[in-house]
Amino acid sequence: MSEIERRFRHVNVWIPAKDTGVDLLVSNTDNSKTVSLQVKFSRDYFATHLKEGLRAEVRAFGWWTPTRMQIEKSSAQYWIFVLYGFDSKNPDFIIIKPDELLKRLNTIHQNGAEKFHIYLWVTTSGKCYETRGLDAAAKQLIADKTFTDGVRDFSNFLNQWGPIEALNAK
Repeated sequence: MSEIERRFRHVNVWIPAKDTGVDLLVSNTDNSKTVSLQVKFSRDYFATHLKEGLRAEVRAFGWWTPTRMQIEKSSAQYWIFVLYGFDSKNPDFIIIKPDELLKRLNTIHQNGAEKFHIYLWVTTSGKCYETRGLDAAAKQLIADKTFTDGVRDFSNFLNQWGPIEALNAK
């Protein structure tokens, strides 16, 4: 909420009175247009789960475990994954529609699991990848900036505030 208010001076941010699967509602100044958000935080797993040789290239590493049903039934227009890097002063945000998230997770995790384990890495070069299940060689490709798996590449959703920016007009 504070990040949205800091970035966008001409929006209203609302917190629902009860848990409906929407954590925040953002509207334009006359409240005629809205965007609903589900926000997911993670502590940083950089220090505890990232091998030493990869640390120079990764600025944040988050882990989430949403269920298939949470994503399928989500009434939020966008999910925001918040990553606070161990050494970073500024958090990163992955802003994605739930149907796109589910489509990607179904492709990446083809085991039909009811609960997903999502490992999102944000690199120092400004890329974001879903790394759960990748072997050491693939992780090294990410560090070397040569990884090319498009479905695991979440960079297009990294710090992309367009849906909220559209509400920010005076």
